[in-house]
Amino acid sequence: MPILVWSSGCASDDAAPPATSTDSPADAALTAVSTPSALENADAAEALALLSGLPIKGRAPKTGYERVQFGESWTDDVDVDGGHNGCDTRNDILRRDLTAVVTKDGTRGCKVQSGSHFDEYTGNTNPFVSGQDTSPLVQIDHVVALSNAWQTGAQQLDLPTRTALANDPLNLQAVAGAVNQEKGDGDAATWLPPRKGYRCTYIARQIAVKAKYGLWVTQAEHDAMARVLGNCDSAESAAAPQPETVPTDRGGTYFANCAAARAANAAPLHVGRPGYRAEMDGDGDGVACESN
Repeated sequence: MPILVWSSGCASDDAAPPATSTDSPADAALTAVSTPSALENADAAEALALLSGLPIKGRAPKTGYERVQFGESWTDDVDVDGGHNGCDTRNDILRRDLTAVVTKDGTRGCKVQSGSHFDEYTGNTNPFVSGQDTSPLVQIDHVVALSNAWQTGAQQLDLPTRTALANDPLNLQAVAGAVNQEKGDGDAATWLPPRKGYRCTYIARQIAVKAKYGLWVTQAEHDAMARVLGNCDSAESAAAPQPETVPTDRGGTYFANCAAARAANAAPLHVGRPGYRAEMDGDGDGVACESN
């Protein structure tokens, strides 16, 4: 199943952060952890199609969940991007997500001492300085919270796979500590980034993680994800001709417009179900293409 990551599909009134830079020449000794970029220009249709392939089930009990079920925190001993590069996962993500990075001497360019942090979740930029009191101001969020993952299929995975999930850069984002604490273990139905311009990316990454690790979504989670994606249009989608329909592997269909939905005898389209998009719902009542 492809990994889907949204990078340019959402209109935003927030300025994009500058490109990452590093002041330490020793960084070249490390395997770089890149920003997730597979299918970088993916549009809403692809995100919805991937979502429609995820099983919908009830949330399993949280019984047995502990952080240790996902391995040693920030271990480098994983077969994911950045694994086995001699640097712990937290510092890998800090080096990826911060700019003007300065690393500590004698750490092969690994340990981040300071930098500038643009928080994708809030749109705020603040300095980062490593220290007992200051380091917690920037935390590494699991885009799909580990307890959510545990209750949506991860408890059925083996320990190495769960450890990979917890350290996979696709599922990690450096964010403000306060907003990470606010999110807790919330899923898409209970928490979204305050910065609306990042929500498309955030949801697309959650879907990609769930697809990659064979997790499911609850009905409420699915509907919330579909609702967010229903308000997203990528620049690529706007510029390129759209197919009338894109079949999905669970039998759902994404429609380019109401005419296509009606031609397929699929109208009306309800919010949260494959095919629904907010721009097709003129009166905003959660039902699109209800009449000719």
